[in-house]
Amino acid sequence: MAKTPTAAPKKTTTTAAKPAAKKPAAKAASAGTGEAKAKFTKAIEEAKAGATALTAEAKAKAEGYRDQLSTKSADWVEEAKDIAGQAKGRATDLAVEGKAKASDAISTLGKLVGENATTIDEKLGTRYGDYARTAARTMQESAAKLDSKDLNELGDDAKEFVRKSPGLAVGIAAAFGFLVARLFKGSNKA
Repeated sequence: MAKTPTAAPKKTTTTAAKPAAKKPAAKAASAGTGEAKAKFTKAIEEAKAGATALTAEAKAKAEGYRDQLSTKSADWVEEAKDIAGQAKGRATDLAVEGKAKASDAISTLGKLVGENATTIDEKLGTRYGDYARTAARTMQESAAKLDSKDLNELGDDAKEFVRKSPGLAVGIAAAFGFLVARLFKGSNKA
């Protein structure tokens, strides 16, 4: 039996070409990936640099605002102190004026009661006239004492009086408030 020669297997060029084709594509893909990584890394670095710059700018602006605020607050404190000083001066002036008006009012009332003591003698009797004269004299003395004392002494006297008899102090304060309201109401009409 004769052997038939078998043909040798054919080598195809496509098989050999495939690995060669894969190598440039792999190189291109890895080169593209490397380029993308480089761009991504560069973008991250730019973002970090931008964030750092923004942080520095924000800190600078915050420092500027902090300086402005401290300057403004110092100015406001000075203005508040000036206004408080003016208010204190005005209150002192009003207190002195009120003291003078109260002293004059007590003195005038004392004179009025003293002048009417003779009428009280005639209408109600000498005993009541003497009460009126004593009250007039006491009012005149109180007006003189009030006029001679300064505001600090009056404040100390008032504190001592309130400590000794707080109930009476509240009653007198209410009556005084009523009288002052009546005085201001009367002076507004004039």
